[in-house]
Amino acid sequence: MSMTLGAQLYTVRAFTKTPEMIESTLRKIKDMGFRTIQISGFGPMDPQKLADLVHELDLYVCVTHTPFARLQNDLPAVIREHRLLGCDTIGLGSMPGDYREDADGVDRFLADITPIAHAIKEEGLQFAYHNHNFEFERAADGRLKIDHLFDDTDPGEFHFILDTYWLQMGGVSPSGYIRRAAGRMKVCHFKDFAVTGYTPHFAEVGNGNLDLHECYRACREAGVKDIVIEQDTCPGDPFDSLAVSFKNLKQIAADEEA
Repeated sequence: MSMTLGAQLYTVRAFTKTPEMIESTLRKIKDMGFRTIQISGFGPMDPQKLADLVHELDLYVCVTHTPFARLQNDLPAVIREHRLLGCDTIGLGSMPGDYREDADGVDRFLADITPIAHAIKEEGLQFAYHNHNFEFERAADGRLKIDHLFDDTDPGEFHFILDTYWLQMGGVSPSGYIRRAAGRMKVCHFKDFAVTGYTPHFAEVGNGNLDLHECYRACREAGVKDIVIEQDTCPGDPFDSLAVSFKNLKQIAADEEA
């Protein structure tokens, strides 16, 4: 069975600041042909009204990025909101900055996030962590910080939302880490990696240098269910960039599923 292809709406976060903007953006995303979405970067909106809109448009919310402070201080409400949306995975976009600043930061983060991930699992949902490139810094014990996240957590409670661009920026094989996350990753972020002069930058899927065909195959082997397009910065209208990426990702999927 082929994976679903969707949009990480952080890409269009400039257009999701108010309830009216959120509704307009979701309708536009649906008209572009997307059905699978990740909610991230939204401004405030009544949870029931957001859920009603999502269901009206027949959109499938595969995962969110939820602020760490809400996971710590407002978890019952977060769980209720995800159930309203029909979303079974609560994602964290990054560990907060204060955990990145000293040698024991990852250990402190895991001490804080582990009971949260356990509580989410106990409620029948799943926690998932999204990487950037700082997790590929080598720690004092010689391991990469990402290795701590893989090795020192419960595979049943701590899952991943790996990101192809940030894996590349971390100096590792994107497809290799996707395969490493087998059984621990429902959603993978596809974004391409381009270079101008000495400077790397985000690119539309298919317009950069990553072997996203191989990443697609790795996702399939790892049991990923949803691949979502994300582009942190776009050269012009982010909806245009999403459209280009969606067209190219559908072609990758067609090639690989033929």
